[in-house]
Amino acid sequence: MSSTPHDHPLPPPRVEEVSDGVYAYVQPDGSWWINNTGFLAGRRGVIGIDACSTERRTRAYREAIAAVTDRPVTTLVNTHHHGDHTFGNHLFPEATIVGHERTRELVLADGIPAYRTLVWSPDVEWGELEAVPPFLTYTDRVTLYSDELRCEVRHVGVAAHTTNDSFVWIPERRLLFSGDLLFNGGTPFVLMGSVTGALEALDQLERLGAETIVPGHGDVCGPEVIARVRGYLRFVQETAERGRAAGLTPLETARETDLGEWAALLDSERIVGNLHRAYAELAGLPPGGDIDLVAAIGDMITLNGGRPLSCLA
Repeated sequence: MSSTPHDHPLPPPRVEEVSDGVYAYVQPDGSWWINNTGFLAGRRGVIGIDACSTERRTRAYREAIAAVTDRPVTTLVNTHHHGDHTFGNHLFPEATIVGHERTRELVLADGIPAYRTLVWSPDVEWGELEAVPPFLTYTDRVTLYSDELRCEVRHVGVAAHTTNDSFVWIPERRLLFSGDLLFNGGTPFVLMGSVTGALEALDQLERLGAETIVPGHGDVCGPEVIARVRGYLRFVQETAERGRAAGLTPLETARETDLGEWAALLDSERIVGNLHRAYAELAGLPPGGDIDLVAAIGDMITLNGGRPLSCLA
């Protein structure tokens, strides 16, 4: 098993106006380190949702905002701490960076980790990066306004994709920026969070009644993506139960598993990382509890044929 092949070259990022004055910045193909962001263009300023993984990609995102509006970026929301959503924070020096308290803690703790050049393709042009955490934090939720438009930034309250996931909900527009709680076309990833918590988070997102969703990775979509991510996570749980009962390791289970309908998702080697988390939860570890991330990532590389994981960022 190896990463699903990518189309080359990748299409350029694009701006999509998903509602009046609200834009998704979609970066194909949505695989490792290639995330979506977004922004709200108000009369007085711009609210950005997440940064990008590299200097080049974040500068291109800023240029895309400037092509829509000449207003300054006054606020930048981080949906969680992962570097594809936060490494570019330092390129928004004029903005108030908003995030969950745990997001701030983990950006400070992780910094710009050197392991990224060992785990993923070595030819990624990361550029000059500086770890800059949110400096306006919340524990549950915070409400922002783009002119008169209400934007609710809510922490999901459970470990899911990570231990600090938030989403941005614009109720008047039935519009959701999900962060990495949702992947569209890519393999969902809960190694640093929880399988059970992610399923609980999906129920929470479903209750919102969103009509338009900007996922953390992949094309803008509708609420049907929630059921698809739920189906994959239940597949992970069932696979973990079967493999653990047979006395197999997560890697052995992954090697023996036919991904079936999930085989076409990008970055399929994430199955073994997800199994590490599912095994730990079956053994009684609370959602978000510490597991051996080095072993899990090593197993993903092994499943990928011993090669660094494909990254085209």
